[in-house]
Amino acid sequence: MKKKWIICAIVAAVVLILVALAAPYLFSGAPAEGLIKMRKGSTIESISDSIQAHVEVTYGKRVATLLSLMGANVEKREGAFRITQGMSPFTAARFIKNGAQSGVRFTFNNVRTLDEWTDRWGETFMDGPDGMRKALRDSAVCAKYGKTPQTIACLLMPDTYEFYWNISPEKMLDRMFDYYNDFWTSERKAKAERLGLTPDEVATVASIVEEETVKADERGKVARLYLNRYQQGMRLQADPTVKFAIGDFSIKRITVPMTQINSPYNTYRVNGLPPGPIRLPEKSTIDAVLDAPQHDYLYMCARPDFSGYHDFTRDYASHLDNAHRYQAALNSRGIK
Repeated sequence: MKKKWIICAIVAAVVLILVALAAPYLFSGAPAEGLIKMRKGSTIESISDSIQAHVEVTYGKRVATLLSLMGANVEKREGAFRITQGMSPFTAARFIKNGAQSGVRFTFNNVRTLDEWTDRWGETFMDGPDGMRKALRDSAVCAKYGKTPQTIACLLMPDTYEFYWNISPEKMLDRMFDYYNDFWTSERKAKAERLGLTPDEVATVASIVEEETVKADERGKVARLYLNRYQQGMRLQADPTVKFAIGDFSIKRITVPMTQINSPYNTYRVNGLPPGPIRLPEKSTIDAVLDAPQHDYLYMCARPDFSGYHDFTRDYASHLDNAHRYQAALNSRGIK
């Protein structure tokens, strides 16, 4: 009987020791969240270094120990793996070993140029900006989505999306095309048709409207003004298109020589709409164009109180009066 108790005590002691040894690997949690990015050819050591840098040193070493014990073939793994706060080293190691990628959120708004968007994309995803920039400039790639290098920006609708970190530029554009088609419902397409515009032309108008006013509650009114001019065959004469043509959105005053720049985007010189958007318009601005309230204004000018709103008129003489007041306000502030 005594021998039996001794054996039981030894077994219990061994179990306690094993539990004590295993506890940090099974029951301890990550002290912080971290996104671990792995390319093919990564080693357990490099993964451990990344976890130590983004989460915590001891935690990273424990995950590495478990990966070694599991015989994980991490060299073939590629992607981003999110370690959440409180996740055990065992769970993290199992996710990495099995290649269970985590999605990476990609939020973009207030973007003007394709180059700016491409740089943001390159900072977020594995391939970097060069491959995406090449794809967006490739006429054959754009044609796959019914676009040109000038209208491909219509595909990139500002919002928050989630993709795998190692997504290719082509796969990303395929996904964005799906989201684009989801947005352009039959109802929205019908509204665009009633305006005499294609969806991409609506986005082009929206891009001008968004550059023209920072006031969301004024965008529908501004949109209708440009629609009035467009439908009457007048040139849009939109200052933001001049800034885009020049390549400088910091310009405060548009001068007569600026309006003479030779560019298909300069709506002071060309009839109709520019060949594509001058920024990536928000979905809400596109809807503001589609639902623009009726009015017969043809001219607008920024208010001299610098409130961000505009004064609207039907006749050119009244518009000139507004313009003179605004120019005087600019002069008084030394804005050139």
